Amino acid sequence: MSAALSTSLSTTPAATSKIALLDHFARLDDPRQNAKVVFPLPEIMLLVLAATIAGCDDLVEVCEWGRERLDFLRRYLLYRDDIPSHDTLTDVVNALDPELFKSCFKDWVACLRDDDPEIIAVDGKTSRRTHDKAKDRKPLHLVSAWASRQRLVLGQQATEEKSNEITAIPLLLERLHLKGAIVTIDAMGCQTAIADKIIEKGGDYCLALKGNRPALQDEVERLFADPKEAGVITQTVVTTDKDHGRLEIRSHTVCHDIDWLMSDRRYPGEIKFPGLAMIGMVESSFERNGAIETARRYYLCSKKLPAKTFAEVVRAHWGVENRLHWTLDVIFDEDQCRLRTGYGPENMSIVRHACPGSRSGVALNMLQAPKSKTSLKVRRKKAGWNADYLGDILRSAG
Repeated sequence: MSAALSTSLSTTPAATSKIALLDHFARLDDPRQNAKVVFPLPEIMLLVLAATIAGCDDLVEVCEWGRERLDFLRRYLLYRDDIPSHDTLTDVVNALDPELFKSCFKDWVACLRDDDPEIIAVDGKTSRRTHDKAKDRKPLHLVSAWASRQRLVLGQQATEEKSNEITAIPLLLERLHLKGAIVTIDAMGCQTAIADKIIEKGGDYCLALKGNRPALQDEVERLFADPKEAGVITQTVVTTDKDHGRLEIRSHTVCHDIDWLMSDRRYPGEIKFPGLAMIGMVESSFERNGAIETARRYYLCSKKLPAKTFAEVVRAHWGVENRLHWTLDVIFDEDQCRLRTGYGPENMSIVRHACPGSRSGVALNMLQAPKSKTSLKVRRKKAGWNADYLGDILRSAG
């Protein structure tokens, strides 16, 4: 524990309310020289976190919010020297070690998860305004793991460009508890090394199949085109969704007979795909501009799922887009964040991501902890208006 962090935590008055979340980040090292530290690291962390929940989208807004809400912040920590400038906040956020930050986040999330089987969706997102053309720096691209049942961000791994998801995903999976879970990834993750890592960690996979494995895709397409001719047994379940004025019918078909698959083998008897136990297809039909359009998607699975369960797994994957990425873009306006130097973009993304959904969390899903039927946008505004409501959110993150 850094000296500044230890001092601040130990000197907090007995009358001051405690936020247990800060204890999980006590291992963070303060990158500043101890003799020059005016604003202790826990005070900066609490300020950034509370202000982000309360509606601030950049560090200038965080600084101004802190000056207006200093009495609220002093309920929890001393803030003897008032509020740091936004330049100080930027310097500290840019300098914090993101790997240690993620490690602290992982330890905190581990305390919040339950042991029931989970569907974990892995997907990437780019923070578009974090690029720096002058320094030839590309936008920050993060791969996140989203526990769909608990609405919990389990972890994230930064990669400099989209193609590097192939190398970033195994690094992310290595840090996760996957035993008993089903991991879903789009076609970018349909790699033998990724499948091996999921199985090694005690989980199962459901991977989208596209042109990155053309021979295998061709065989799967031909089978589902006419299963009877192929002599295999399939199982199908149909679901219907009506949203945004569009009716979409999805037919989910699974095939547990995979012995016929011969593609991508370099020699007879070679394993087709690590742990492969089932293939699946989703056929979607919807009306657009007066015409019926149909699309098919194919999947490789390491577990023999009933068609109904397969439908739930595939649908759950889109939670990372609909519940996580959409919220970060629309509610937190992440694409407009202009932090571009040091570790700032990644660390602020951790602040926004580090949040379990149905229980408690850092920014995004800490807002979902209070029982309320109002939207996340309204809850965020309410946290900015009502200090007691904001305090309840902060204390909920044990």
